[in-house]
Amino acid sequence: MSGQLKEVRNRIKSVTSTQQITKAMKMVSAAKLRRAQDAIIQMRPYTQKLQEMLSNIVSGSAESNSLAVERPIEKVLLIAITSDRGLCGAYNANVIKLTKQAIAEKYAKQHDKGNVTILPIGKKSYEYFTRYGYKVVDQFWTLFSDLSFDNVRQAAQFAQEGFINRDFDKVEIIYSQFKNAGTQLFTVEPYLPIPKMPKTGGKQKSVDFIFEPQKEALVEELMPKILNTQVYKAVLDANASEHGARMTAMDKASENANDILRALKISYNRARQAAITTELTEIVSGAAALQGN
Repeated sequence: MSGQLKEVRNRIKSVTSTQQITKAMKMVSAAKLRRAQDAIIQMRPYTQKLQEMLSNIVSGSAESNSLAVERPIEKVLLIAITSDRGLCGAYNANVIKLTKQAIAEKYAKQHDKGNVTILPIGKKSYEYFTRYGYKVVDQFWTLFSDLSFDNVRQAAQFAQEGFINRDFDKVEIIYSQFKNAGTQLFTVEPYLPIPKMPKTGGKQKSVDFIFEPQKEALVEELMPKILNTQVYKAVLDANASEHGARMTAMDKASENANDILRALKISYNRARQAAITTELTEIVSGAAALQGN
């Protein structure tokens, strides 16, 4: 019985230690989430307006820009954004699952020919797609170790140059949009060619902008910068989603630890009571035996 009590005590000590770690990780993620959330909330309206303006320009322009040319899809680049670390629930698994689903549903023929390339941002996506033999660009998966616009821009420029050089005919970004700490929206976002405005009532909605200086020079200058900003927004979204998912996962882990501790303490008290009852029974039996003699 003493051995059983010792085992339960050790398990209680182990679970308590684990709970302290999960609570600390939750607090750290909450602090990081605050900064990441502020960054994406400030960035999102600006980026969305730029993307809308870019789509309007492309839709209303008679001239075809090199980054907006639609051609038969033979080669595909998928930018899959995950995190560098785990312990954030199903966050990384959902991004990887969505990437595989996009390949299976839209680019199965290209994948069979070896024409689907993955550009992973984040250690988890890099490790997965490398392990399972996908064609991987291994230059940008460490971006989260030094997250800045300049570093993210290099990945965006790689995709743009590949599209212009016909290395890729289609580029999409797969990431998690941050909604709140408990909710992430996993999405596949078209990147290149630049998507045009959707048609409403059979007509394409567009806005006639006034350009100063000349339209051609302005578009050539702004278009790559807007596309760079789009990738940076996706990375910031993914960063906030990661911390939100980890904070939620660690909170659930702490709650589960409480439930386990409650059950272990009940087991410990029952075992202890049984040991006490056994000892009392032995004492009473011994006393009765002595009186009988």
